[in-house]
Parts: sequence; structure tokens; C-alpha cells
Amino acid sequence: MTPTGQSGVQIDGWLRLRRVSCYTSRFSPLWSDPMEARTLGRHGPQVSALGLGCMGMSDLYGEADRRESIATVHAALEAGITLLDTGDFYGMGHNEMLLAEALAGRPRDSYLLSVKFGAQRGPDGAWLGYDARPQAVKSALAYTLRRLRTDYVDIYRPARLDPAVPIEDTAGAISQLIDAGYVRHFGLSEVGVETIRRAHAVTPVVDLQIEYSLISRGIEDAILPACRELGIGLTAYGVLSRGLISGHWSKDRQPAARDFRQHSPRFQGANLEHNLALVDRLRALAQASGASVAQLAIAWVLARGQDIVPLVGARTRPRLEEALGALGVRLQNGDLAAIESAIPPGAAAGDRYAAAQMAMLDSEKR
Repeated sequence: MTPTGQSGVQIDGWLRLRRVSCYTSRFSPLWSDPMEARTLGRHGPQVSALGLGCMGMSDLYGEADRRESIATVHAALEAGITLLDTGDFYGMGHNEMLLAEALAGRPRDSYLLSVKFGAQRGPDGAWLGYDARPQAVKSALAYTLRRLRTDYVDIYRPARLDPAVPIEDTAGAISQLIDAGYVRHFGLSEVGVETIRRAHAVTPVVDLQIEYSLISRGIEDAILPACRELGIGLTAYGVLSRGLISGHWSKDRQPAARDFRQHSPRFQGANLEHNLALVDRLRALAQASGASVAQLAIAWVLARGQDIVPLVGARTRPRLEEALGALGVRLQNGDLAAIESAIPPGAAAGDRYAAAQMAMLDSEKR
């Protein structure tokens, strides 16, 4: 096993590690290499190779510690992460206000804000549908700018396709916001090929945000090739499948109150047992390499292309530290083949969302 922070070794010709990240209690990088940079899309902004998904700091995974959340954002920035992803409906504005507090005093050009909008929620947190009408787009952004205490957002995207509004109308509204300087780039989330092409014809799409992991590979058939044809980048969320393939989940773990994994098909009953057996296969490979299960899963996504930026949903500094260690894992073709043999496409049991939510995903329509 290769201890964290030491040089890599070869074990039976398999995985090579290069300075897996190691941090002090102040979370200052101990290695001199700068954060790897990647470009979103053919002509998009340059961002860190890993982004930080901030949803769990406010919503959907149970209670989070405010101080630790802010400290985690600070640690991410100090480690070189520049892409921060949020949504105006994460905690009904709470996540944006939390980020504003964490970013206070930081130079605005030292980070990029990716913001999703359009999801409608009631005071009890219930999901009410989506609204991507042009007037709703502009109104949502006005509130976002106030909560984030900024003059612009770097990437603005509808969280889901609003079936009542032509995507051309939504894209046109965001184009106007770009012209006015309130938005820098247009992004999409969880949409299929036809929608991508129609939106891109109106306003260049810089990136598609969509779930992508070892056990969620549906985009590889058509969506990812279309993005590459059009020069659209990918920001991949769910790279650890909401903790399922992180190596930290067990069949005895009970999701906290208000944790949506209570209802996620992949976390239920026989599905969970099947999926954790897949994790055990990955664990065996990780143990042989000196990486953690999470690092190996993130490294696999990183290796799928320079046009892909994984979003890690770390809510604490230890989880962030572990995720950053994936940047030190270098996978060769044989390594990738071994991982994909252990967890082939379609191996997971259960859909990635409950049926009602799956029905709202344009990306899942065939």
C-alpha cells in the first residue's frame, strides 16, 4: 500500500500514484504542483480539474455544520479549486447566502460561480415543478445576484428542462443576460441531445452538468459524443453516486432526517446490497494501489477526458482532502480496464432517482 503523500509504486503492473494529496490541519497543500486546469468547452473558461458541489451544505443530505461548510469552501479555494457549483433552490436560497459569507473578501476573479435555477419549491421543501420562462429566468437571477453579493455569475443554467417552455426561449433570455453583463456563460443540466443542439444553436453552451460515475454511464451512448462534437464541456456531478461508491456507506447506515437517499432506489433493500458488492470489488483494487475507494472512483471520471470536470460534494474538510487525493492517481489503460471489468456499464441495481424524478429528466428520454 502507498501511504497518502508518498511516491507511487507499481503493484503487479497496476495503478500508479503520484503524490496523493496530503494536508496539514490548516489544509495547506504539501506538494508544490499547481492545481491542474481544464477548459470548459471549446471556448469556455479555464477552471480547476475538480469543482466543489455545495448542495449538501444546505439541503437534501440532512443537517450540515455551517462553520465546517464555510471552512470547507475556504480549504477548497486554498487548494486551488476555482469552480463552485450551487443552485438557487438549495435550501431555498440558503446555499447562495452561505457561499456569499464564505467568499467575502475574496477577489471576484479568483473563483467561478456555476448556478442552477428554475426548480420550484414550497415552504415545506416540496418540489413543485420547473419554471424557465424568460421573465422567470431574469427574476431568478436578480435574487441570486443579491444573495451571492455579486454583480454576475459565471455560468447560469436551468436545473432541468421546463417542458412548457421551448429551450430556445430560455437560451434567448440567458443570451440577453450575457449581453448585459450579468452572466458570463450559458450552461445546461440533465438534458438530452436534441435539447442540447437546439439550445446551442441559439447561444453557445459552455458545459453540460449531468450525473456521471462508474455506476451512471448512460451519457456515453449519445450525450457525451454530441457534447464533444459541439465543443461543449461536461461538469460531472454524482461522481461518488451520492456517497454510495465512496467506500464510506454500509448496509447498516441509516440516512439522516430529510436525506433524500431514504427514497433513492439505489440505496434500498436488495439494490443496496448488490451495489455495495460492486463497491467491494472497487475496494479490492483501491487497497492494492494505496488509494481510497473514493479517490479511485473520482480518478476514473478524471481519466475519461480533459473536457470533463468532476464536481465533488464534500461537506467537510476530511472528505475534501480525500477527494483532492484523486488528482494524484494516474490511471493507465490497463488500470481503466481493470476498474471497468470490476464494475461494467449497467452494473448498478436501481435507477439513479425515484420514478417521479426520473420522469422529469430530459436526459433519460429515449
